[in-house]
Amino acid sequence: MNSLAAWGSAQVIKTILYAAIHKTLDMHRLFGDGGMPSGHSATVTAMATTAALEYGLASPIFTVAGILAIIVMHDAMGVRREAGKHAKVLNDLMLSLRQDTPPEDVLKEFLGHTPLQVCFGALLGFGIALLLE
Repeated sequence: MNSLAAWGSAQVIKTILYAAIHKTLDMHRLFGDGGMPSGHSATVTAMATTAALEYGLASPIFTVAGILAIIVMHDAMGVRREAGKHAKVLNDLMLSLRQDTPPEDVLKEFLGHTPLQVCFGALLGFGIALLLE
């Protein structure tokens, strides 16, 4: 339950920040990837923190949750972030080659996270888990 609360909190914060910066409310941000803070990081950090609090740091459950959290956060800053950069370049290229790119051909650019976005997501997940325990 803590993980879902952390994810939901991250997505709401992400939507509000996006609206404040871009001066438009995009409800797709509620369920979208990328942005500040990382919902993925908040979710897995809340899960690992809850496992540590309920079962202890030496438990196999915490070990699995902690390793999963590391993998997810590393992936968000690595492969998924690079895929988003590639999507941006390809979208720009498609736009320059033809002006009438159909919406279904536009690639999703919000995929990964910067280290700062991951860090704030992890802090949010940790805080939510402590608050709800």
